[in-house]
Amino acid sequence: MTEKIKFTFLGTGSMIPNETRGHPAFLLAYKEENILIDCGEGTQVQFRKAKLNPCKITRILITHWHGDHTFGLPGLLRTLETSGYNKKMIIYGPKGLKKHMDEMFVAFGSIDKFPIQVLEVSGKFFENQDFYLEANKMIHVQPCNAYTFFLKSRLRMDKRKMKKLKISPGKHIQDLKLGKDIVFFGKKFRSKDLVFEEEPKKISIILDTVMNDNTVSLAKDSDLLICESTFGKDQSHLAKEYQHLTSTQAGEIAKKAKVRKLVLTHLSDRYSKNPKILLNEAKKVFKNTILANDLDVISV
Repeated sequence: MTEKIKFTFLGTGSMIPNETRGHPAFLLAYKEENILIDCGEGTQVQFRKAKLNPCKITRILITHWHGDHTFGLPGLLRTLETSGYNKKMIIYGPKGLKKHMDEMFVAFGSIDKFPIQVLEVSGKFFENQDFYLEANKMIHVQPCNAYTFFLKSRLRMDKRKMKKLKISPGKHIQDLKLGKDIVFFGKKFRSKDLVFEEEPKKISIILDTVMNDNTVSLAKDSDLLICESTFGKDQSHLAKEYQHLTSTQAGEIAKKAKVRKLVLTHLSDRYSKNPKILLNEAKKVFKNTILANDLDVISV
């Protein structure tokens, strides 16, 4: 069975939270990896509501240092410290992150019970055998990154067939992965009947920015694009002034990048009574669009 990527929307609002949308925070989970993207005020409460354990967080990606994306960070780190968190925490972000983190520790006190490493990143900044992470510079009122999670293509064994045929682990498994047929306890088994290629998966997260060429290049061919949709067409002048995207522009990025699905998030509180305004505007450009709500979960 193919491992799924699970994406939890902990907060889908923007600068002003309301009773249904909290400040931005998202959790991407794959196998033992739990990557928190941004940490707005109230993120810890959202972890509780989603029945998720914050002590399982493996790394944190910060898009930029605006309060609605970071006010939850000092409290989260303090909770981890008092909850027995014993892993090394790596926090990634754009240029200037180290200075902001140092100032945060001065204001709220240092974390002493587990190590924290702060890295300012661009391009490919993390890779293991399963996936890699990339950061691309966005254009906002301060340094800002968008991020991509890219799950690599891999050869996998069909465990159901293996179990049914009673093929136990051993060197012969590697031979099958190399495309070689094997003889196991006098029976011949063909590689092509037992090995399949797991398709690569790509998830892109674009938050606060104006429209720019990097949005399309980063999101290109994504299975899932999570994109800010702060304003509608009626407030396009504010989108330009505050350097945000409109729902229509989010649809344009998805269309140009040829993504499979667009998910709108980071919605302005002014649309709280009728967020479907934003959804309908985006769908006119890119049909396969949905609107994220707090605590929604999407698996890819």
